[in-house]
Amino acid sequence: MAKHRPNRLAETLKEEISQLIRVELKDPRLGFVTLTSVDVAGDLAHAKVYISVLGTEDEGKTSLDVLNRAAGFIRCEIGKRIRLRHVPAIVFVYDPSIEHGAHIAKLLRDVEVPDDAGKDETHDS
Repeated sequence: MAKHRPNRLAETLKEEISQLIRVELKDPRLGFVTLTSVDVAGDLAHAKVYISVLGTEDEGKTSLDVLNRAAGFIRCEIGKRIRLRHVPAIVFVYDPSIEHGAHIAKLLRDVEVPDDAGKDETHDS
């Protein structure tokens, strides 16, 4: 059986939660948060929202704590915006993939491959 409904719900939740974080949550401890993905369980009862935070590790932990404390409010607001019989329980999880990608990009910049490194110098013209 195809799992189209959890995927559709995950995309809808991602859009709505992103808008709620931007517009409704006014907590000053909340840093620059990016939603990277949402995974909805097959029974639609639970949703894991993966976030990445721009800033220090402490700011990331604080933002994650703020979001997990506001999960009830966010779930209630989603229930008002989306017509669902049961709104999934929401858990926010830190996603280090953006930080990891930035670290890899920095390492690649630090290596600096010279322009003529890929050319073969044994060719006679």
